Amino acid sequence: MAKLKLGPITDDKPVKATLELPASLHRDLVAYAEILGRDIGQPMTDPIRLIVPMLERFIASDRGFAKARRAILSLDHIGIPPKDH
Repeated sequence: MAKLKLGPITDDKPVKATLELPASLHRDLVAYAEILGRDIGQPMTDPIRLIVPMLERFIASDRGFAKARRAILSLDHIGIPPKDH
């Protein structure tokens, strides 16, 4: 069994987004979906459905983002607006 960062894909109310993927990224998503399906003992998930959980996992594991987000939220909490760039 592979040690994948994603588990079973849950259904949630979607927000529609349209994007183009490089062919190499799509091939990687297809391969990942095949491996994930084997690992969890379910049919292969539509590779496109992997994008959201992968982005969520990436954002959740980005320490720099978490630190910056906490700083912004704490400033907002005390009434200081964030600086415009």
